[in-house]
Amino acid sequence: MRRAEGAREYLDGRVPPADLAASLGDLDRLNAWFGGHALSLARVRRVAARAPRERTLRIVDVGGGDGAFARRVVRWARRAGRRVRVLVVDNDAETARLAIAACAAYPDIAVLRADATALPLAAGAADVVHAGLTLHHLEPEAAVSALREMRRACRGRVVVNDLARTPLALGLVWLATRLLPVHPMSRHDGPLSVRRAYAPSELGDLFGAAGVTRATVTRYPWLARLVVEAT
Repeated sequence: MRRAEGAREYLDGRVPPADLAASLGDLDRLNAWFGGHALSLARVRRVAARAPRERTLRIVDVGGGDGAFARRVVRWARRAGRRVRVLVVDNDAETARLAIAACAAYPDIAVLRADATALPLAAGAADVVHAGLTLHHLEPEAAVSALREMRRACRGRVVVNDLARTPLALGLVWLATRLLPVHPMSRHDGPLSVRRAYAPSELGDLFGAAGVTRATVTRYPWLARLVVEAT
């Protein structure tokens, strides 16, 4: 299946705030129901297990939307008795406003409007730099720049969690967005996201072009996902 290069999802443009909030809510629920959040959180927990318990774990969520994953990280940390600080980075002004409102009850979370290709962060600022369902929105040149920036800002592990571009993944996402009650935007964007996703070999090329040579891809065919970890 060839990548749908240049195609645009509704979330790539300006949409009414109510529609944006509904679509982001769909993403949160689908990530919760089908394991997307769990796959990313497992990587955060692995990094935390190697860090001294008294040290605050610093996490950057690039393209973090309304902060859904950030809130899950903080809730896990509270249960585990760990201190965390999570920075949600998103380039869209309305999405950033939604994140600020949704995370208002979480003092452990900050929201920053910034471009993934030019993160205003110091080198090695974070223990984990995460991008969930973000990379497929970027064309190759921008994706390489974003990965380079993510690696620069990370002193620990870069985690990229995205959709698999396979016929199975396309079928699963198409069914999920037809059988479940989701917003029409999500019904359109879901299958297109699969077609825009990068294959493992393409991800290897992108990470290599970004100067990252130690990257491991783990595939989850029945979850329509793959996760790349880089150090």
